[in-house]
Amino acid sequence: MHRFANPTRFLRLTSAVLPFAVVIAAVCIGTGLVWGLVFAPPDYQQGDTVRIMFIHVPSAMMSQGIYMGMAISSAIALIWKHAVADMIAKASAPIGATFCFLCLLTGSLWGKPMWGTWWVWDARLTSVLIQFFIYIGYMALWQAFEDEAKAAIAAAILAIVGVVMVPIIRFSVDWWNTLHQGATLITMEGPKVDNSMLWPLLLMIVGFFAYYVVVLIYRVRGEIHARRSRMMRMAQASRHAAMQPAE
Repeated sequence: MHRFANPTRFLRLTSAVLPFAVVIAAVCIGTGLVWGLVFAPPDYQQGDTVRIMFIHVPSAMMSQGIYMGMAISSAIALIWKHAVADMIAKASAPIGATFCFLCLLTGSLWGKPMWGTWWVWDARLTSVLIQFFIYIGYMALWQAFEDEAKAAIAAAILAIVGVVMVPIIRFSVDWWNTLHQGATLITMEGPKVDNSMLWPLLLMIVGFFAYYVVVLIYRVRGEIHARRSRMMRMAQASRHAAMQPAE
């Protein structure tokens, strides 16, 4: 695993992945949006309001999936001192928080016509809101310490502890009496969504994941270059201090 901790190797690997991820994201999201918003039929109960799910469901899945990735990356960074894993977790947080916010926003837009209100303290909604605050707290921890090593440790611990919210969110509709509908895409009996809506939804999920990969690569690249610049400045400052004549 240590060979993947080399930032230079990471940059070389992601240079090969990036063009494919860009194409997949553009094609899947573009096709999924047109198919889902224009050609997919309205739901027999929800009408055209159901089209919100083409944004809401992929956003919800990405917000939880990204957090799982952050927790795994944080554990790898703590156990194996994997520098790139630290950067991946740090770079993923704003992307995951954005997907989480989009999930809450689209859920609220759907809830108004369906439930008659923008927000209820439902188990699913409340647990997703808590996850959003954990995202914010994780990012805040990185800014709270001047020592980057201490910030990385504190943020990694929060990411690992906060992963408990993922199963709570997933099973909240089963454990508590909730207004939110149960699972329809991933069930023991298979998807409960008609194919006319299932395929554009799957395209959006793949597209959102590819988009995450694209943004993640750019953010980790920026983090690598920023750390290298700081190290160069520190080395130059040390050399300059060593060249100063002793008083």
